[in-house]
Amino acid sequence: MAIEAGDFRTGLTVIVDGDPWQVIEFMHVKPGKGAAILRTKMRNLRTGSTQERNFNASTKFEAAQITKQLVQFSYMVDGVYNFMDMETFETYELSEEQIGFNKYFIRDGLEVSLMIFEGSVLNVSLPATVDLVVEQTTPAIKGAPSTQTKDAVTDTGLTLRVPQFIEQGETISVSTADGKYAGRA
Repeated sequence: MAIEAGDFRTGLTVIVDGDPWQVIEFMHVKPGKGAAILRTKMRNLRTGSTQERNFNASTKFEAAQITKQLVQFSYMVDGVYNFMDMETFETYELSEEQIGFNKYFIRDGLEVSLMIFEGSVLNVSLPATVDLVVEQTTPAIKGAPSTQTKDAVTDTGLTLRVPQFIEQGETISVSTADGKYAGRA
């Protein structure tokens, strides 16, 4: 199915130069002379790189057929993350480079979706929040304002800012989009 650049929407995946790209941001620009152009910020789903590109609004692209496969994280060995489809018991391997920042949110038994394009696994899609255990943090400062935060390290190695009342050993919810504290679990 052909998609014109003028029909871009955030989250849309299209094929550009043979690779699947996801639209992160877009803006229609109408210069004083000439045709309208579309300024986009796109992420290459194969490499994870981000680029800003300009397209003529009438440029046509092929829609990328991305399928999602629900799997469960099993284990990690030598920087290779292993996932299993719980229905077919098929296993998938992703390198630490493919996982990227998401490595801080993956725990044993976590169910995630793998993004698959033309038979190859591109990336892992996580839930909006995950529950992590605080392994290290300083004790609360008596009399400190409730809005004050402190550093904490989770069981997965993620370092983030948490409110003063969070103590070592507590389970907290963390946003997978930005790695920030989202509340008590």
